[in-house]
Amino acid sequence: MDIQRRNNVTVTGNPHGPTVVLAHGFGCDQNMWRLTLPALVEDYRVVLFDYVGSGRSVLSAFSATRYASLSGYAQDVVDVCEALDLRGAAFVGHSVSAMIGVLAAQMAPERIGALVMVAPSPRYIDDEGYRGGFSAEDIEELLDSLESNYLGWSAAMAPVIMGNAERPELGEELANSFCATDPAMARVFARTTFLSDSRKDLKTVSVPTLVLECTQDAIAPREVGAFVHQTVPGSTLVTLDATGHCPHMSAPEATNEAITGFLAGLR
Repeated sequence: MDIQRRNNVTVTGNPHGPTVVLAHGFGCDQNMWRLTLPALVEDYRVVLFDYVGSGRSVLSAFSATRYASLSGYAQDVVDVCEALDLRGAAFVGHSVSAMIGVLAAQMAPERIGALVMVAPSPRYIDDEGYRGGFSAEDIEELLDSLESNYLGWSAAMAPVIMGNAERPELGEELANSFCATDPAMARVFARTTFLSDSRKDLKTVSVPTLVLECTQDAIAPREVGAFVHQTVPGSTLVTLDATGHCPHMSAPEATNEAITGFLAGLR
């Protein structure tokens, strides 16, 4: 199958500039980056895509076995990079995509030359000496709720994930994105996301890395940002003046400034 069609790949921006790949999080699609694009298109070639099972990807290509692990989503990234013959691209991953980017850089190091992690979490479940923000019981309850009533879960959880209660339209947009995702495929992606543990993989990162966290984030608390920063060799940590788990939507100016500043330093 044609990879660019399978993953609904879009290439825009400056064809002569360095390449930036934008990767969406759980329940989202490439449209969630629309407020970031204007900050990049003049100087960078920008690649957007949808993971199989999300957005306008080819849903018939979905495999519950392949996408039961983050490596399946990382293979999507590698496939897109290979289809476009990308070399040394900067990979910007939101939420779970930050860890997917780490895995993709392991799988095809020549394809990815830098990482930007937007609200990353290598493990959502608390562990001894590690605070992920959730107990194992919390996550099982979350997944049970999602699997029994996906639309109801989406309506209830989207505003929590987005934060910014004074701007309910943001939560509504995220809920609509969740609800537009096939429930069966969303269940697989959710279980893969919330049960993953990528802490050891962070130590393998050998490319310039920017970690972006928010002052308040119900999904990835500040302790997680500190852990990622401390574990990724030579990484830079920026705490955005933003709340919620989707700063590229709720605080695009601050997010874009941090991303473009980091990218400019790579040139």
